[in-house]
Amino acid sequence: MTATAAPTVLTARALLLDMDGTLVNSDAVVERIWRRWADRHGLDADEVMKVAHGRQGHATMAALLPDRPVELNLADNERMLAEETADVDGVVAIPGAPEFLASLAGLPHALVTSADVPLSAARMAAAGLELPAVRVTAESVGASKPDPEGFLKGAAELGVAPADCVVFEDSGAGIAAGKAAGMRVVGIGPRAGLHGPDVAVNDLTQVKVEAQEDGTLRIHVR
Repeated sequence: MTATAAPTVLTARALLLDMDGTLVNSDAVVERIWRRWADRHGLDADEVMKVAHGRQGHATMAALLPDRPVELNLADNERMLAEETADVDGVVAIPGAPEFLASLAGLPHALVTSADVPLSAARMAAAGLELPAVRVTAESVGASKPDPEGFLKGAAELGVAPADCVVFEDSGAGIAAGKAAGMRVVGIGPRAGLHGPDVAVNDLTQVKVEAQEDGTLRIHVR
């Protein structure tokens, strides 16, 4: 599954990686937590799931219940993060993720996730994946995806210009954030192709990264 007229090779100096849906399949947990939340608030769970992926929880709540006080959203979000951190049943690696991360050893890359530190650590561990050394989590930013702040911060921490970064994302909010940051985006999984990434693949088995002598990275997609 490749986006129409998309390039098959991208060149970059750093890679910025989302977690949920990109490296880790946590859909089972996300569905359980957010469908319960939808029921508590009398909302259509299917409509909630269309918004929930990729955003921080309080941002999802604000989008769905715009008149609700921010303090309630933040408190609800904190409780739900604790629930998600404790529930790793069904959390597995996206196909190809272990090999993909191993291929990035020593190369400039960062995790940029809407999860907080405990949740990102729990899910990566449950999936058997190593955490990248550079991480931008919910605590690191003031605005949730689709705001580009997280990706811009990841680029800055790696010392790479935004235009020289390639983002790996699965959600509409994440793809929009990458594009707003002025970066190219590789879409991962069935949701991604609906949101206009530069190229889309089914999973990470279709991606290969090669380091060049000049310090650039060549990302091959198929």
